[in-house]
Amino acid sequence: MKIDQAIVLDHAIQRDLIEQLLATQGDSEDRRQLFKQLKQELSIHADAEERHFYVPLIEIDRTQDDARHGIAEHHEIEELVEQVEEAEFDSSSWLKHAKNLADKVLHHLEEEEQDYFPKANEVLSDEQAKEMGDQYLNAMNDARKNSD
Repeated sequence: MKIDQAIVLDHAIQRDLIEQLLATQGDSEDRRQLFKQLKQELSIHADAEERHFYVPLIEIDRTQDDARHGIAEHHEIEELVEQVEEAEFDSSSWLKHAKNLADKVLHHLEEEEQDYFPKANEVLSDEQAKEMGDQYLNAMNDARKNSD
């Protein structure tokens, strides 16, 4: 599977978790569990994506700026995750921070899918894209196994 196709599968998981999380109310077990799942997915996804998508693209002049921007957005997302985590789960500030996180993540996913993936497909051979996809999927599977 090509790298963009592999990443899009995880984007769907993230979108689903965000939608479910924002539908929760109060300091519920559902809210805490969904946030924990989203935090984990974002963390392992960022790590695998940086290693197996962005780092190789940094080496290519045409995709270097996008790769650096994508990595910077991962750091912004990490900071927003911390803000959500530090807020009281039943407070209005928690919801505000959760919505900010959701907006940033959704923006990042759209930017990748609409801008970065088409550019990557122009500069990578099918063989390179498939190898990167396999490496990414293996990293995600290993991370998920190790987090259980």
